[in-house]
Amino acid sequence: MKKFKFYMRIYIKILVQDIKSKMSYREDFFISVIGIIFTNLAGFISFGIIFENFPSLGGWNYYEMLFFYGFSLVAITPMQCLFDNNWNLRGYIYTGDFIKYCFRPLNLFFYYISEIFDIKGLGQLVFGVIMLQYSWIHLELGFDFITVIELLICLPTASLFMIAIMNLAAATNFFILNSGYVMVTVFKFTDYVRYPNNIYNNVIKNFFRYIVPIAFVSYFPSRVFLTPDDIPPIVYVSPILGMLFFYISYRAWMFGASRYAGTGS
Repeated sequence: MKKFKFYMRIYIKILVQDIKSKMSYREDFFISVIGIIFTNLAGFISFGIIFENFPSLGGWNYYEMLFFYGFSLVAITPMQCLFDNNWNLRGYIYTGDFIKYCFRPLNLFFYYISEIFDIKGLGQLVFGVIMLQYSWIHLELGFDFITVIELLICLPTASLFMIAIMNLAAATNFFILNSGYVMVTVFKFTDYVRYPNNIYNNVIKNFFRYIVPIAFVSYFPSRVFLTPDDIPPIVYVSPILGMLFFYISYRAWMFGASRYAGTGS
């Protein structure tokens, strides 16, 4: 507990300084937030266009599809806000600047990841919450104490899967020269998070369940609320799987970092 409080104090101090530095360029911040909102707004509009021509997709109606989309945006936000520095890992390794993280009396993963907080991701969070609430109302889903507990379990679990996926993709930078394309390719899979897993053929469906498990980011947890009488059994063990997957991704990242020896120059 003392160690946890110690790291939390450090994280808050780092977070405050990072936000101060970003807010010194307010125009850049607001332009980026607006860009994120318009990007997701385009996705919202595209759903409307699709459902003007098709009454349902894979058995899911318009508002159910919006629910998947909104849930995925909220679930992805922690990865985008808290773990954004993974995108800079390739540059630090290439230039040799990563070596500075290896000599601090802190957990290497924590120190590196905590250095950046992508505040722009909060715009995505707001849009996701609005979309989730909008679809929730139109679907006439109930909301009670049990629902709150389910949300408090399902959303963090979904986030753990997304964070773990990107941690593993980032870890490839320690083993593969110029592996930036790995992270870009894996991140592109998030475009499929907003769609229900059952609309794909068996090959893609299983790929998104067992290889790059984005089905656990939106599809499976959303089923808890959309189909409470037909919840896939795997959903009940998802929290354990999410924590295990995150731990594996953490160990893989740390293993890669332990092999880092600088540029040699």
